[in-house]
Amino acid sequence: MSESVSINVSGMKCGGCENTINTAVAAIEGVVSVKASHKEKKVDVEFDPGKTDMEAIEDAIIDAGFNVE
Repeated sequence: MSESVSINVSGMKCGGCENTINTAVAAIEGVVSVKASHKEKKVDVEFDPGKTDMEAIEDAIIDAGFNVE
């Protein structure tokens, strides 16, 4: 069963930023879907908690150059 979370992220300024985060998070095994929004300053993620966790998702966002709040 998948779990859905909404993560507040700062530093996104455009669609390119959204694409960077979407690509980084989608590469994680267990992520079902990801949708970043620079206007809403958040990232919605659906993932399989048996394969990944919030820490891995947040680390991917930080490694992509953004801040998790």
